[in-house]
Amino acid sequence: MQTDQGLGHLKKHGQLLDLEIASAAGIALVQVRKSLAYSMTRGEIFQCSVTHFNGDRRVDGIRRRISGYVPPVAPGRKAGPTKSVPSD
Repeated sequence: MQTDQGLGHLKKHGQLLDLEIASAAGIALVQVRKSLAYSMTRGEIFQCSVTHFNGDRRVDGIRRRISGYVPPVAPGRKAGPTKSVPSD
């Protein structure tokens, strides 16, 4: 059941830290890590370790994403090739 909640949350929101999944789903962090580790062994998700700093406080976490998922392009203007002006 908790695996389904974690996977469903990842499918809905894309790539997230395990801390974010635990707080949003209302599941203990240890349970989220166990259930999603099982999903990783089955190839449903992949993960990488990340470290963030909030001021002087170090926060270690694991970022997870559904395998084969590519986040949609963000709305707004995109950087493109610059137009060069010919010099005469």
